[in-house]
Amino acid sequence: MFDTFDREKIIDSMFDPMTSDLLSEFEDGQKECAFLVEKYAISETEIFKKLSYLAEHGFVIKIFNDGKYIFSANTEKLTQFIEHNDTFNATIEGLEKMDSYLN
Repeated sequence: MFDTFDREKIIDSMFDPMTSDLLSEFEDGQKECAFLVEKYAISETEIFKKLSYLAEHGFVIKIFNDGKYIFSANTEKLTQFIEHNDTFNATIEGLEKMDSYLN
């Protein structure tokens, strides 16, 4: 089945400062929710809220195992989204151009 989602909402989620921090945690593998709560000093509810749209559409994987919530990134899906999203690419190019002017 074809997954439909709001591309702008995915981008907004990924660029949210807290969500991007959470996503960066998954670069080296899955993380327990309790670890994220402690590291970022935010509630489990807030973590669920920040990652909910991404998890709903398979960009983030959320599992419940042995009484613990564990999150990880679907790196393949995130990479495909970034590589095939003109808005995202334009945003990155704009940031790179701004950075070149500042340097």
